[in-house]
Amino acid sequence: MDQPLDDIEFLSRSEHRVKVLDAVAEHPRSRTDLRALTGASSSTIGRMLGEFEERYWVERVGHRYEATSLGAFVAEGMLNLLERMETERTLREVWQWLPTEEIGFDVESFADAVVTVPEFGSPDRTVSRFAELVEETKTIRGFTTTTVTSDMEVLFRNAIEGMETELLWPSDLTETVLASHPEQARKAIENGDITILINDGLPCACAIFDDRVGLAGYDRETGIMRATIDTDAPEARRWAEALYESYRRDARPLDPEAIVA
Repeated sequence: MDQPLDDIEFLSRSEHRVKVLDAVAEHPRSRTDLRALTGASSSTIGRMLGEFEERYWVERVGHRYEATSLGAFVAEGMLNLLERMETERTLREVWQWLPTEEIGFDVESFADAVVTVPEFGSPDRTVSRFAELVEETKTIRGFTTTTVTSDMEVLFRNAIEGMETELLWPSDLTETVLASHPEQARKAIENGDITILINDGLPCACAIFDDRVGLAGYDRETGIMRATIDTDAPEARRWAEALYESYRRDARPLDPEAIVA
């Protein structure tokens, strides 16, 4: 007896089958239309349509073929599966760097995310992506457990120039940044351009910009940023805002005496 996996294998075994089934589910198509769409030969298209007809997925109406309701159902399911697998492949390489269970990471919300990882010859791509997002926003709220000098330079510069900034940092990171950027930090904090709150229980890095939200994954042993993902999906923004507020509630204000004179 045929199993559902047999039909899934049947569809996935040819790059053209899902495309043809989806095409005739959109509206009736002729064999000529389908050849032009796929680049497949006339015999291949004919054989494919015959196999679909045997399964009651398509029917011929005049010189065109259209999907039955059963075929349209199958086409939609396969496209959804392909989209899910595309998302999985996108997130697979960054998964190990994110504390997904701890932060309640929602895969669906980041289905269309921009994923940035270091590459040979471009080891600073993640840092550059963060800087790009900072340059494009007028507000930022976020938290992180570690950072790099260039991140702080672009962050302080934009804050001093008017970017509304609120950050949650652990104690050790706060001490490091204030000591390494004393003049910028003092000016930004005293002018009210930037608010720093302390929380020593942060799991990763998350930033909420005007139009996007982003996550950064770090190697916990070395502190190196290994990946960033960012998206403009509304559901991801709602998730990020709730996550941020959950850590903000437990944060304490920066001690003014901690600012290097």
